[in-house]
Amino acid sequence: MHREYDVAVVGGGLLGSAIAWGLGRLGKRVAVLDEGDIAKRASRANFALVWVQSKGLGMPAYTVWTVRASQAWPSLAAELKDQTGLDVCLQQNGGFHLTLGEDEYEQRTQLVTRMHNQAGAADYKMEMLPASEVKKMLPLIGPEVSGGSFCPFDGHVNSLRTFRAFHTGLKAFGIDYFPERPVSAITKSGSEFRLTTPQGEIRAHKIVLAAGNANQTLAPMVGLLAPMGPTRGQIVVTERTMPFLPHPLTTIRQTDEGTVMIGDSKEDELDERALKHSISAVMADRAQRLFPHLARLNVVRSWAGIRVMPKDGFPIYDQSETHPGAFVACCHSGVTLASNHAFEVARMVASGALEPELVGAFSARRFGGEGAANNSGY
Repeated sequence: MHREYDVAVVGGGLLGSAIAWGLGRLGKRVAVLDEGDIAKRASRANFALVWVQSKGLGMPAYTVWTVRASQAWPSLAAELKDQTGLDVCLQQNGGFHLTLGEDEYEQRTQLVTRMHNQAGAADYKMEMLPASEVKKMLPLIGPEVSGGSFCPFDGHVNSLRTFRAFHTGLKAFGIDYFPERPVSAITKSGSEFRLTTPQGEIRAHKIVLAAGNANQTLAPMVGLLAPMGPTRGQIVVTERTMPFLPHPLTTIRQTDEGTVMIGDSKEDELDERALKHSISAVMADRAQRLFPHLARLNVVRSWAGIRVMPKDGFPIYDQSETHPGAFVACCHSGVTLASNHAFEVARMVASGALEPELVGAFSARRFGGEGAANNSGY
């Protein structure tokens, strides 16, 4: 264990782990402070998508950021495998958002048009396909499918294996991981930050707040702002079945192990302890209308989780003016953006400054001191 740290990362979930791994890759002495196993971890609600289509309506810079992440994912997967021997099962041959009925198809068409018309946005290469074209790529769609949007940048991974690979990599880099260390206070003395935890104090020259929704409480301790608006989601998992889904959907994907994940809810209530079976029923019904053969499968697991969600849905990356060396990072899409966090954000933190041309649009100064209404960052 180190006695002095270059950087302390607060948060050991997917976002904090990716940044810490990136810092370790650059030779920095890093401590990761994490909560315990019973914490409300947003990673439990993730859907493991590497996803760019439809993200960024209202903030063109987010389209550029997500396409960059998608394009960097193969390099991240390769580096993790070389270092740890773990294959994160990246599949990135494009993804669908399917529609049921003509009204949904028309609404989706309008969204795709608005995405294409945004000045300054990246070219998603997202296109609408009629049902006849979708069926050539997804032969088992049901008769109610009217078509859908397809984006060649989309894909998915095994998120649990990705998380394990990051933590295996942290250990290989000599990074100290401290579980059961929720941070209750942060002060700065000279050039050193002091972080108070139940197990004692950790000191570091820089800090990265990557604690998900808890950033809303931690950020003001170092002159930063992180307005959050978390949501709840439910996930249903079926028993294993034959390979039938060569492309992931926004709400349905077949894992590398053969199970089918269904995640199609977004709720305002934040109690993740109980499932709402009425919501699961709607999710399952829609899934079997998209792929009728799913009706024959048994559900083997289902759970609810709380998602990290900045107030307007778009990421927040900022550095403190009053506490130089303090950074905050919040986002909903911890899987999609993991490559950017590992390669770009870690590099910027190591150098001591965020680069406006890359992440300037994501400053919390956009909120003007208050939270904004939810937008389409999600």
